[in-house]
Amino acid sequence: ALETLKIFEKKDSRVKSAAATNLSFLYYLGNELEQATNYADLAVNSDRYNPAALTNKGNTVFANGDSEKAAEFYKEALRNDSLCTEALYNLGLAYKKLNRIDEALDCFLKLHAILPNSAQVLYQLASICQIMEDPNQAIEWLLQLISVVPTDPHVLSKLGNLYDTEGDKSQAFHYYCESYRYFPSNIEVIEWLGAYYID
Repeated sequence: ALETLKIFEKKDSRVKSAAATNLSFLYYLGNELEQATNYADLAVNSDRYNPAALTNKGNTVFANGDSEKAAEFYKEALRNDSLCTEALYNLGLAYKKLNRIDEALDCFLKLHAILPNSAQVLYQLASICQIMEDPNQAIEWLLQLISVVPTDPHVLSKLGNLYDTEGDKSQAFHYYCESYRYFPSNIEVIEWLGAYYID
């Protein structure tokens, strides 16, 4: 894939931008940040209105630890294409990292309107509600999430933990048992179940 895309690098600016965007993404997936950054720069310089190129550039900046600058690239990508879900999701993550929780929540709620059954979006919404210390709303989002991915042991144990925190031992027991059923090696779940049986 890399070799094929490199052939298109020498074409006109729109083709070059598309090839560089894909090369940047492939290098990013391969954790070669320097190459990913180089191709992201090339893609953005070739076509400043390419939302995927701007998102890739934001990803490389985010990976290098500059969440504030990454957020600017994601916002620019969204100005060029308001339905660029990757940019909106990553903007939400950047805001979450910057502890701008209300803005992160706004991004993920917009995404939820576009992608109502996205497991990643539902998980982020639940996570943000936990940060905002709203366990009941977090539980609501997690219940929606397990309707999409009913066998995820991490989500099931998270639900168990939230119910336990809220004092509902029977619901906590149910979700911890379900989590244990799908992944019997989670020590935290085993400890909780052991303590429950002792009680």
